[in-house]
Amino acid sequence: MGEYYWLEPANAFEPFQEYDVGLIALAFLQGSFAYGGWNFLNYVTEELVDPYVNLPRAIFISIPLVTFVYVFANIAYVTAMSPQELLASNAVAVTFGEKLLGVMSWIMPISVALSTFGGVNGSLFTSSRLFFAGAREGHLPSLLAMIHVKRCTPIPALLFTCLSTLLMLCTSDMYTLINYVGFINYLFYGVTVAGQIVLRIKQPDMHRPIRISLAWPVIYLLFWAFLLIFSLYSEPVVCGLGMAIMLTGVPVYFLGVYWDNKPECFNTFVGTAASFKFLQLDLFI
Repeated sequence: MGEYYWLEPANAFEPFQEYDVGLIALAFLQGSFAYGGWNFLNYVTEELVDPYVNLPRAIFISIPLVTFVYVFANIAYVTAMSPQELLASNAVAVTFGEKLLGVMSWIMPISVALSTFGGVNGSLFTSSRLFFAGAREGHLPSLLAMIHVKRCTPIPALLFTCLSTLLMLCTSDMYTLINYVGFINYLFYGVTVAGQIVLRIKQPDMHRPIRISLAWPVIYLLFWAFLLIFSLYSEPVVCGLGMAIMLTGVPVYFLGVYWDNKPECFNTFVGTAASFKFLQLDLFI
C-alpha cells in the first residue's frame, strides 16, 4: 500500500535546508534516544540469574532486534508519508495508521501507549536501583539506600525518581527535554567508557568476567566526542541548562554525603520522616 519514492537514492538525500554539522549532531542525539535502554540491564545485575552469561546474551539479542524493528518502522513511515508530512505530524505512528489502516487506525495509539508504558516500567525499575546502589556505596545520601522491610523495594529511590521526573515535565517542548536528557546521558556514558579504558591500562590484571576489545570503547568515544562537541556548539543554551541541572547534585552530595558530623536533630528528623512515609505507603499498599 506504500510508495518507495522517498526511499530512492535520488530523493532520500535531498536536503530541505543547508547542511550544518551541529544540526547533524543533534539529529544523531535525538535519534539515538530511541535506542536508549541498552544500558538498563547493567543497573540490575544483582537481580539477574547468572549475569556473566545472561547480561551479554540479552544485550546481543536486544540491540539488533530493536534496531531492526525501529529502522523498518521508519521505512514503513516513509513509504506512507513524505518528509514534510513526517515533520508536520505530532504523532507519526497515529498519522501512519490513519493513512493505511482505515477503520482499524485505533490500534496505533493503543500500541504506542503500551510501548511507552513498557519503556517507562523498565526505566523506573532500573533507575531507582541505580540510586539505591549509589547510596549504598556512599555516593548519595544514605536515605536513598533504604528499602521496604517487607517488599524489599527501594521506596525512597522510587519517590526521588518520581519527583525528578515531575520536575522534568515542566519543560513543554519534548525536543528540548530529549536534548537535556540525551546530552547529560551521553556525557556520563562517555566518562564511564573512558574509565573502562583507564582501568584496562592501569589495572590490566584485574579480574574481568566480561571482557571486550578496547577497539569498541575507543570507537564509542570518538562518536561521543562528535555528538557532545557539536551538540554544545549547535544548542549551547539547552546543553548549558542540562549541565546546570546536573550540577544541582553537588550541594546534595555535600549535604547528604560529605557532611559527616550532622547534628543529631537532623538525623532524627530524617529518620522520623522516612519511618512515617514508609508507614503511610505500607497502609496505602
